Amino acid sequence: MTNSPLTNYLLIVGIGFLLIAVLGQTKLGFAEINPGCFGRTLALFLGVSSLLFALGMVGLQMETFDIIRNYLTQQIQQYLG
Repeated sequence: MTNSPLTNYLLIVGIGFLLIAVLGQTKLGFAEINPGCFGRTLALFLGVSSLLFALGMVGLQMETFDIIRNYLTQQIQQYLG
């Protein structure tokens, strides 16, 4: 992991959003979290995207992203065609 504070913030925020998405209605001491269905879905999307963005900032090689992109492109083309 790099020493970038932005990466650390994105990891913490991503884990926090995923906790909100998984736990849903809960009380944490004096605070009550009640996001609803749309809020949980949005928290799931934000949590996963921030974790993926933090993972990308760590410094994965571009070849890895190219392999994943090519694989997904082939799968989509096979599914649609």
